[in-house]
Amino acid sequence: MMLQSLKKVSNATNLKFLAIFLMFLDHIHEMFGAFGAPMWLTMLGRIVFPLFMFLAADSFYYTHNRKAYLKRLLFMTWFMIIGNMIVSHFFTNGQVWLANNAFGAFFLVGISSCAWDLMVEGMKEKKLYSFWKGLGLFHLPILLALPALFLSGYLASENISPLMVQIIAFFIMAIPNILVVEGGDVMVYLGLLFYLFRRHRIA
Repeated sequence: MMLQSLKKVSNATNLKFLAIFLMFLDHIHEMFGAFGAPMWLTMLGRIVFPLFMFLAADSFYYTHNRKAYLKRLLFMTWFMIIGNMIVSHFFTNGQVWLANNAFGAFFLVGISSCAWDLMVEGMKEKKLYSFWKGLGLFHLPILLALPALFLSGYLASENISPLMVQIIAFFIMAIPNILVVEGGDVMVYLGLLFYLFRRHRIA
């Protein structure tokens, strides 16, 4: 009886509303923690990203067009980067630099999920091309960190202009990889685990 009630309550829509509410509390602490916002606001918010990651992994499995889904996530990643830069330029409290951007992490989860499916297909149907393609795709989030590491070296220069810093920072953030996405490799691989074990759940 309790399990049936839990299934009714813990649907995707309710989980989204819960995550949005807790995210709102967490962002209050992020913006106003220096002015006395209580710590419990951000403590409640720690569950938000895993919730969104679960929902993203689940929706990626059920989408009819994975390529279009990944494109939308990538475009939203770029949109958020530009938006964060604009907001940080015009509105700042001197304590917080806006860098929240979960879409890049969702994008990498999608890439990793596609890679896993290709490797599984390759092993089951003995298709070497699919397996090696999946293996290469699986390492893409790591390999994409190399350009970010290369570009970040320029930020250490003392003669670099503030405008150039922003341009380089944009390109570093615009290439989703495990070093720059929100949550890093932990959240990306957590999302992949959600995708792999999507059938083993109570709701």
